Amino acid sequence: MAYVDGFLIPVPRRNRDKYKKMSTQAGKVWMDHGAVAYHECVADDVAYGRVTSFSKGVKLKKGEEVWFSWIVYKSRKDRDRVNRLAMKDPRLAHMMDLKAMPFDGKRMVFGGFRMVVELR
Repeated sequence: MAYVDGFLIPVPRRNRDKYKKMSTQAGKVWMDHGAVAYHECVADDVAYGRVTSFSKGVKLKKGEEVWFSWIVYKSRKDRDRVNRLAMKDPRLAHMMDLKAMPFDGKRMVFGGFRMVVELR
């Protein structure tokens, strides 16, 4: 069964185009190294919860929007291989400077997930 890396990212609306360009470039790198699929989605119908929510998860600030993203791999082992190669890829070098990021990486939420149910 597949493996997934998932992300919640607070992106300032003014940086939407920059983030979209950066994530498109990163997605190509991940796909070139073997990711099965790469997805980037911007919140469209996401309520601010009383206890918890996507917005609270990233400590969303005024003028920002939540992006929900995921990368699919064949397996955890394959994910580890793809990530190692992607992180060394020179096409990502300019993205490694946290100050150059079009979002606050300290508030990004991410993790790896073992897929349990997959219906198509």
